[in-house]
Amino acid sequence: MATLKITKKHHKHLNNPFTSPANSCSFVQGKLLFNSQTLPSHQIFDIGRDFQLNWSSNDGGFLSLSHKSQPTRHMWSTIPGQAFVSAAVAETEVEESRGSFLVKDNDVHVVCNHQTIDYIRAVEDDSDLTFDVNEQHSPSFRDEKMERKGDQSPALMIIGKIISAKKKKKKIQNSKDNSTSDFVQECSAFARYWILFDQKNSNQVGFQVNLGKPNVELHQRVSPKIYKGFARKLSGSRRRRVGWSGLSTKRKVYVAVSSSDEENVVMKDGRLTEFNRIWLTYESERSERFYGFGEQFSHMDFKGKRVPIFVQEQGIGRGDQPITFAANLVSYRAGGDWSTTYAPSPFYMTSKMRSLYLEGYNYSIFDLTKHDRVQIQINGDSVQGRILHGNSPIELIEHFTETIGRPPELPEWIISGAVVGMQGGTDIVRNIWNQMQTYNVPVSAFWLQDWVGQRETVIGSQLWWNWEVDSSRYVGWQQLIRDLRTQHINVMTYCNPCLAPMNNKPHVRRNLYEEAKKLDILVRDKQGEPYMVPNTAFDVGMLDLTHPSTASWFKKILRDMVDDGVRGWMADFGEGLPVDACLYSGEDPVAAHNRYPELWAKINREFVEEWQNTHKAKDQKDQQDSLVFFMRAGFRDSPRWAMLFWEGDQMVSWQANDGIKSSVVGLLSGGISGYALNHSDIGGYCSINLPFFKYRRSEELLLRWMELNAFTTVFRTHEGNKPSCNSQFYTNHKTLSHFARLAKIYQAWKFYRIQLVKEASQKGLPVCRHLFLHYPDDERVLGFTSEQFLVGTEILVVPVLDKGKGTVKAYFPVGESCSWKHIWTGNLYSQGTEALIVAPVGNPAVFVKDGSLVGETFLKNLQEYSIL
Repeated sequence: MATLKITKKHHKHLNNPFTSPANSCSFVQGKLLFNSQTLPSHQIFDIGRDFQLNWSSNDGGFLSLSHKSQPTRHMWSTIPGQAFVSAAVAETEVEESRGSFLVKDNDVHVVCNHQTIDYIRAVEDDSDLTFDVNEQHSPSFRDEKMERKGDQSPALMIIGKIISAKKKKKKIQNSKDNSTSDFVQECSAFARYWILFDQKNSNQVGFQVNLGKPNVELHQRVSPKIYKGFARKLSGSRRRRVGWSGLSTKRKVYVAVSSSDEENVVMKDGRLTEFNRIWLTYESERSERFYGFGEQFSHMDFKGKRVPIFVQEQGIGRGDQPITFAANLVSYRAGGDWSTTYAPSPFYMTSKMRSLYLEGYNYSIFDLTKHDRVQIQINGDSVQGRILHGNSPIELIEHFTETIGRPPELPEWIISGAVVGMQGGTDIVRNIWNQMQTYNVPVSAFWLQDWVGQRETVIGSQLWWNWEVDSSRYVGWQQLIRDLRTQHINVMTYCNPCLAPMNNKPHVRRNLYEEAKKLDILVRDKQGEPYMVPNTAFDVGMLDLTHPSTASWFKKILRDMVDDGVRGWMADFGEGLPVDACLYSGEDPVAAHNRYPELWAKINREFVEEWQNTHKAKDQKDQQDSLVFFMRAGFRDSPRWAMLFWEGDQMVSWQANDGIKSSVVGLLSGGISGYALNHSDIGGYCSINLPFFKYRRSEELLLRWMELNAFTTVFRTHEGNKPSCNSQFYTNHKTLSHFARLAKIYQAWKFYRIQLVKEASQKGLPVCRHLFLHYPDDERVLGFTSEQFLVGTEILVVPVLDKGKGTVKAYFPVGESCSWKHIWTGNLYSQGTEALIVAPVGNPAVFVKDGSLVGETFLKNLQEYSIL
């Protein structure tokens, strides 16, 4: 029986616009059973030098993990009397359509939902990790997957079984005497499990959960009696006599299965071959709020939700109507939903200062729908992760990013002024440049995504995905770059890990698709041919980033670009690896799908470091020659490799799930998850211009988005997918003068931005911060989404995010000894108060701490730029 089914829906033209949520396994619950002869009623076990695990037999038995400095504060706890490890065999279906993926659980065949604890013992060194799978009652059994990597002894091992039981009964008619009897088929299954806890450093405990090979037997019997089922209560004397709490070791154990026939279980020689689901279940509190999970666009607090962790297109609308309806109608599930994102992460922190993340790349779901527990489902037969200790959200971010990695410091040039996103060719760029000089706009770079040329498709103008300059569109390319650099303005371009066939493009110097095909470095399909991945209006080949020749080949393409004088680029995509692809590495493409954006970032980052090391060795120059790239797709460890992020393709709308509001939520949730340096397209990206159905960027939306992004890491414009439909910064005098004003406001806090970028590199702290990070004890701020945010600790921004609004409500959090000063009026507001702030276009509601050096310097700079 196949346990993975891939359903392709790329080319469906009319679809049900009311998409259904993914089928998923129901919440798994079971009993915890323990051997009272091998476990004491209470015991504290050391984990390394700094942590301890407490075992208690009270209320059915539970475990709790704590730091020795705070032994009564639990970092992680199981639920008394209930299983915390479960496993199953289930069928998986993945529906795929142009970068959108829906992972579904279909039939669940065997569920081992009950758990025993046989032994808990210390592991002093790797010699203790010897196991014999044939010894069912010994604490020693061997498995090659178990590996201790902590830096402190002792580690701690928990050993037991996962078990389940269910019977299936049918009535059988006796043809001789017309009597009936019960036909009962019993399916029994169990498997050994072992959990290893080990200290990784002074603030992290690692955990590994591994399962032994499952044992399944089918038994059939005819009996007029009905078996009363598993977990029949034993008398107190019987329980004491057999030495178990709730289970006799002499009894046969029976397995819980789904409503599907037991004969469909994955069997080989009468035995179940492997599990492909693991659940971890542990305690939460009703009032606990959960933040993180990567770059999320609709919610900040995820309590009460099921959060899938899978890299994909964020969607068009993501639940905002009517655009989501229309997108789903014309392209299968293209609208996405609240959970779809380019850059998820299996990480969270809570308002109770608890934090956990998963290692590896398997698909996972964090189920937070129950008020008293968390349940994580992992698609696989093992799981590893870490539990973090910290006394504040800031500490937890530092500890998390200490392990996953932090970005390098950005070159100063990209955070010094506006990054102007444009298209059209050399003459148009020079014309806009001249206009901006008239308005005295501080400019850092021109970002020219159409440097490769454009072609007309059924959905409009699109780029030629062949990463070389189109010299007919950008006549005098190198001269343009040199002329801009004389004014300290850099040129940035665009690329991605996909290549389009160039059969119809004139004047092609290099056909990169054909080169990659000959080198055999493209992802392949099941037939061994290059996998042609549908993308919008054309199909592309996708680079196999696991192939050892791919990185060096693509780095040469980047070198050719940089040798022309380019100093930055958008490294787009990374989220669309097909889940049925064949990779050089031979790894599971479902797991490789989440790893692919990290590999894509790594290639770009390695090139940057290699080029800069070589360049500096030849000629020491200023930071104007430093390279930078930015990307949208990511996973847990992407902050280690990517230099800068942007939030992808928001709608040109005021809506919550995929408009201007979502850009704030993505900025803040990503910041909690390690994406410290991030920004969005000013004005959004996705426009729709169809009869009776239009989303066009209004002038008001553009101006308000400028005000918002003047307080993010990078101040970058984008014309959008349909430039002629959108208001642009260069449209008229009002938009140009407003753009110049906001670029100067952005420039006025550059001194502080440099400090925050350095802090991001050293500590992993985001430039833009949810108020929870610094005011976790203020209940009011815990529920904020997009209403307001901090820049570092010294600037408070309350953006206007609604059409036609000229005022905002500002809340000043509890926890500050000083007041907040309104930068335009000088009015002071004390902690714990709320005020209605007038915020006309051009004067966003921004506050600084009264008397702070940062605040006073910012105000002084605004005066020098004639803004105040």
